[in-house]
Amino acid sequence: MSRVLVTGASGFIGRHSLPFLLERGHDVHAVARHTPPAPPGVTGHACDLLDEAAGRALIERIRPTHLLHFAWYAVPGKFWTAPENRTWLAASRQLVRSFAAAGGRRIVAAGTCAEYDWSHAMLCEADTPLAPATDYGVCKDALRSSLAADAPALGLSWAWGRIFFLYGPHEAPGRLVSDVVAGLLAGRRVAVSAGLQERDFMHVADVARAFVDALDGDVVGPFNVASGEVVPVRRVVEQLGAATGRSELIDFGARPSPPNDPPRMAADVRRLRQEIGFVPRFELADGLRDTVAWWRGQVAAP
Repeated sequence: MSRVLVTGASGFIGRHSLPFLLERGHDVHAVARHTPPAPPGVTGHACDLLDEAAGRALIERIRPTHLLHFAWYAVPGKFWTAPENRTWLAASRQLVRSFAAAGGRRIVAAGTCAEYDWSHAMLCEADTPLAPATDYGVCKDALRSSLAADAPALGLSWAWGRIFFLYGPHEAPGRLVSDVVAGLLAGRRVAVSAGLQERDFMHVADVARAFVDALDGDVVGPFNVASGEVVPVRRVVEQLGAATGRSELIDFGARPSPPNDPPRMAADVRRLRQEIGFVPRFELADGLRDTVAWWRGQVAAP
């Protein structure tokens, strides 16, 4: 049995990874700054991983064989340029060293499509240049680079999942799907752009399962985490309108498109499909309906 430590376990992706790890029979340990909500069978730990000594002590106590690293600064709208990116880069490098020193064998960490040069419409791990334009992308790519350089000497097997555009239950406010759904369910008019830009959206549960599949496998290096289906953002918003029954509240074109927004960002998912063997379970329409149902539950909860 593998002993898996999940960082960022109370976060958007981390919490969704826990049931899949349990299904595989792993001994699962979840860590967050405050003790994370965890299903039965998962051991939760409260630890500030930005405290180097505390993080090292946690690793030495648990002695995980596998590390699924999601923890990072991720406040919507702020994470692109936040100074916390540098802090998390340093902390993550130390976490990797502590993990290796405690006998760890395999790490899979969360990267981002923001590492790529977005002037390319198709983003491929093997061919697309890396040219991150934000502090977030720069720091993520720096962690990937250090893993690639250090893992062999540390005796680690490693993989790096570049996440594209995700949505689903527990998404924080301030993101496209969460804000549109919350607004529509509250009966508010929702201002959005024309939504002509094309993106690859994947349900967060599928994103989490892709990482678990990679952790259980032997793929090495970067792999794209995406559905392989590119759709206009407008279609996503239209389907949210249909799922909530409040399409008339959507104001397309009431907000300008972000400056320098690429017209198309498609993910090459051949590595995800062929080498990891992952296939998404959620079609876009079904995933958006699942998300709306979760939000309805939040509205109805006392």
